[in-house]
Amino acid sequence: MQEFKVTLIMVGIMLAYAVPGFVLIKVKAVKPDSISAFSKLLMFVCQPVLTLYSFNKADYSKELCINLLIFFVIITIVQLVFIGIFYLIFRKKMEEVKYRIVTIATTLSNCSFLGVPLLEALFPDSPNVAVYSMMYFLSMSLLGWTLVSAIITRDKKHISIKKILLNPATISIAFSLPFFFTGFKISADNGYFLGQIENMIYILSKMTTPLCMLVMGMRLATVKFKSIFSGPWTYFSVAINQFVFPLVVLGILTLLRVDEELKWCMYVMCACPVASVVQNYAEILGEGQDVAANTVLLGTMSSIITLPLMALSI
Repeated sequence: MQEFKVTLIMVGIMLAYAVPGFVLIKVKAVKPDSISAFSKLLMFVCQPVLTLYSFNKADYSKELCINLLIFFVIITIVQLVFIGIFYLIFRKKMEEVKYRIVTIATTLSNCSFLGVPLLEALFPDSPNVAVYSMMYFLSMSLLGWTLVSAIITRDKKHISIKKILLNPATISIAFSLPFFFTGFKISADNGYFLGQIENMIYILSKMTTPLCMLVMGMRLATVKFKSIFSGPWTYFSVAINQFVFPLVVLGILTLLRVDEELKWCMYVMCACPVASVVQNYAEILGEGQDVAANTVLLGTMSSIITLPLMALSI
């Protein structure tokens, strides 16, 4: 029950971050057209810094490296399989943007923006949980900037080596890995200057969750509240994403008998609500914004119930 309580409190706090964003739009202090700019700030600044923070916090070991590789391979394969299944199911309806959004929303999880603070709360004695989240986010980003973008826009130009190599997740991890492999910490232990850099990294990394939820609150203020609950496909996406997907993953990991820390980290991240990047990609690519927003909003709001329930399995 401790996991249920911790998860409930953490999700409640995260949802509270959305309130200022909602108010800012309603009082017209921020224009709806500015939401995409906040999304870009989140994806191109805060998320890369969160990656550096996670690797800087982790303690290097050969065993951890092997587990990270196993984690990356498993979660990538599972995501590809789920996206592939729903793409085949809706392949004849892909002209309608809502089915394109459903295809990706059933799989992509808010593993980073919500996952990192939740993992750190559930496993406070493990310094490595955040870096597992980064491997998940790397996998999701590689799919997001290529396959997911191609599905949303129906344009295969997004599937390219350039998109794989030159995206915020890949670049930030490539920058972080040398520090991780050498065991060099950006910290006050290595000088006053690096101590200040560490403080900057910490502050910017901790902005990811509040900024993510602020964007969510802003988007909530631009849609009709009833529309969030009126689309049957949004319920379908949320149910698959927040119940079926994590339970299938847990079953696979149990059969494979992987490391316990790896198993529970992946399970928690898979149980997180529909990824906010579904909305962010839609905002940046300019297609399916309303459908994506309704799905992400329903998933995020329902996570106050679904996440604590799923945490009972830990």
